[in-house]
Amino acid sequence: MSSDQPAENSSGPAPRQRGDAEPTFVLTPKTLPHTWVSRRLDAFVIWVGNQVAWLWLVLVLVIVANVTLRYVFARGMVEFEELQWHLYAVGFLFGLSYCIARDTHVRVDVLHMHFPLRAKAWIEFFGILIFMVPFVSLVIYYSIPFIAASIAVNEKSPNPGGLPYWYIIKSFLLIAFIFIGIAAVSRFTRVTAYLFGLPRPLPAEPAAGRP
Repeated sequence: MSSDQPAENSSGPAPRQRGDAEPTFVLTPKTLPHTWVSRRLDAFVIWVGNQVAWLWLVLVLVIVANVTLRYVFARGMVEFEELQWHLYAVGFLFGLSYCIARDTHVRVDVLHMHFPLRAKAWIEFFGILIFMVPFVSLVIYYSIPFIAASIAVNEKSPNPGGLPYWYIIKSFLLIAFIFIGIAAVSRFTRVTAYLFGLPRPLPAEPAAGRP
């Protein structure tokens, strides 16, 4: 067999010959192409998520302090107990947008994992339009009067010794869902880039991992 003939059982892609057009983007079997929009939005969401992740360390310290006070000094503090709930809520809410940007959120993979990439892209296309966008929009819309009402009465904990300024923690609902919306827009541009070529897909980075 001459050296210029490709091996019959080769599993890799055929080498590009001189004069062939440069590929617009390269896809691996499980990834969608990035766009200039998704690169910027994902970077922003992931950066914010990394900063918010420090709250988990604070949460652990608060839990340890609360347990120590309760079982060593026989003194419970309502402030610490409520602070635990609030820190967990903020970390969880911001974790949603982070997981969307990193594509690490939980899926129902019984069927999804066996679908080809194009089928997955169509599922995400309709899922974002029909379910995600309306849901996020409704939460943002109704969270504004929800927070405003809390500010109007200077809402605080009904428990003796509880935390004041509950509108601060409630405002994180609005902020977090805005970030979820940003992550959804980023993901949607990646889906449309793959399905329709709009926005223009970016070349894949050779050493880039997920997302």
